[in-house]
Amino acid sequence: MSYAMKDGKGATEEAPTAHRIRITLTSRNVKSLEKVCADLIKGAKEKTLKVKGPVRMPTKMKIHKRLIDLVSPSEIVKQITSISIEPGVEVEVTIADA
Repeated sequence: MSYAMKDGKGATEEAPTAHRIRITLTSRNVKSLEKVCADLIKGAKEKTLKVKGPVRMPTKMKIHKRLIDLVSPSEIVKQITSISIEPGVEVEVTIADA
């Protein structure tokens, strides 16, 4: 945690900065992809995060793709993405400032 001084009145605690996080899931197996997607969204909603998705992208070469957008501090996303991931599902996490 970092502290900021306000007009010399003492230290005040800064809230953790929220980041826009995009999780991209790709797989050839739709059932395992949907299971991982549902687990991620369930974990995010348990922590009361702002969730957008899953966005189903067009299937190319029998590879299915889902996008999930979250707005939260990166520490909380580490906790959410520590779930068990089905074999054959690739996860890509991109973090940007909100």
